[in-house]
Amino acid sequence: MIFNTGKLELYYEKTGEGCPLVMLHGNGEDGTIFGPLARKLSRHFTVYLIDSRNHGRSGRMDDVSYDAMAEDLVDFVNGLGLCRPHIVGFSDGAITAIMASLTGRVRFGKMALLGPNLSPKDFRPEFLTEMENIYANTGDPLVNLMLTEPDIDPMSLHSLTEPVLVIGAENDMYPLLTFTTITDGLPNARLRIIYGHDHGSYIVGSDLLYGPLKDFFCVG
Repeated sequence: MIFNTGKLELYYEKTGEGCPLVMLHGNGEDGTIFGPLARKLSRHFTVYLIDSRNHGRSGRMDDVSYDAMAEDLVDFVNGLGLCRPHIVGFSDGAITAIMASLTGRVRFGKMALLGPNLSPKDFRPEFLTEMENIYANTGDPLVNLMLTEPDIDPMSLHSLTEPVLVIGAENDMYPLLTFTTITDGLPNARLRIIYGHDHGSYIVGSDLLYGPLKDFFCVG
């Protein structure tokens, strides 16, 4: 399906029934990474899998910023008339969810932030070096995005009062301190660490989070 923001076309898939649940993928991916997880969550929710701008089957724009992605998300939620949808955001998707919520122009029911960060400074040194080398060799603007953005003030998170589940991996690209800083900055958040996994191994093509997410979104 296609949603036109007025600036570009966003491709999305809609499945299931129940309360709306929006799922946002990470950098260089598309909504298909959530396949097994989305199929199970669609038993309880109307799931919207969005391809972010410059990803998947969505439109291409010169502006690849997280601000622009957040605006796309706000336009999508409001344009479809989704009332307090829950949201699952992975990596870039988590950043987009945070920034969309910070605009005050959209309200989410509950937020699950998977592998989020607030700044490129959050990367472990070895991952930062790896990405710098990739960008030097490819000039990929999506890699440059991760090297230059976001710049989210931890203090700004205090304004986000919706329930939040922050999830990080034991062997993530970011240290535990990044996840505790985000969790501590949110007034109604809790943290879960997935042991034995890296940044994407518990998410991409996996339904490992089905139980924790179902419980989080369905309780209360």
